[in-house]
Amino acid sequence: MGRAGRAAITDNLSKLRDEWRLDFVVVNGENASNGMGLSGEHARLILDAGADVVTLGDHAFDQKDMLSFIESEPRVLRPINFAKGAPGRGVGLFNDRRGRKVLVSQVLGQVFMKRAFDDPFSAMDDVFRRHPLGGQAQAILVDMHCEATSEKMGMGHFCDGKASLVVGTHTHVPTGDAQILPSGTGYMTDAGMCGDYNSVIGMEKAEPMRRFVTGMVKGRFTPATGEATLSGVVVETDDRTGKATKITAVRHGGRLQQAGL
Repeated sequence: MGRAGRAAITDNLSKLRDEWRLDFVVVNGENASNGMGLSGEHARLILDAGADVVTLGDHAFDQKDMLSFIESEPRVLRPINFAKGAPGRGVGLFNDRRGRKVLVSQVLGQVFMKRAFDDPFSAMDDVFRRHPLGGQAQAILVDMHCEATSEKMGMGHFCDGKASLVVGTHTHVPTGDAQILPSGTGYMTDAGMCGDYNSVIGMEKAEPMRRFVTGMVKGRFTPATGEATLSGVVVETDDRTGKATKITAVRHGGRLQQAGL
């Protein structure tokens, strides 16, 4: 989320990868550029800092250069159920640091979202038909980008046994429900934002508070720039089955209670 969130990644990710022995890292970067979308320049910063894949979201193309950048950078993924003619792709097969194949997909929810997107469940069903867990892909990660916690939970159970991890993004607040579902899929409703939590979902407080209290708009939202918390989730998987064996919420730096491996 904005400059503070980018700093949380660029200043800490490389060190945490080594400290936590992470084989593969996915970063949701859809608000990294001034809180609205992701520019090509900032995508490169996140990738150079140690991310293997960067996912986007409903603000995927708020930064117009992403329309062309995503066509040349396969490590940046937009939602799989975005408009049919959208550039880029919503699913990719990648190698982790030990040479294992990891499938990453992002899908947008429909509940409370500002515009209609294609059905996320049928979109993911198609992915699983083509890429069964434990086959070509030794791990499958699903970024469920949506507003409603119920829809995220529904996607988690829909993917149970078919994915290694389903993690929600979009609401900027980490949830306390990291778990392994009955058929072996790791799940967390929202990973939370990498950003300044002395804010309103990452924005300086004054303008959001004015709008809540008065119902009137005076200025633009501006990303908060205090010390950021790096928020996320770590999952360990079985190489043979692809299923989760351990899941841990992580929070590093900033104002939130710290949590790690």
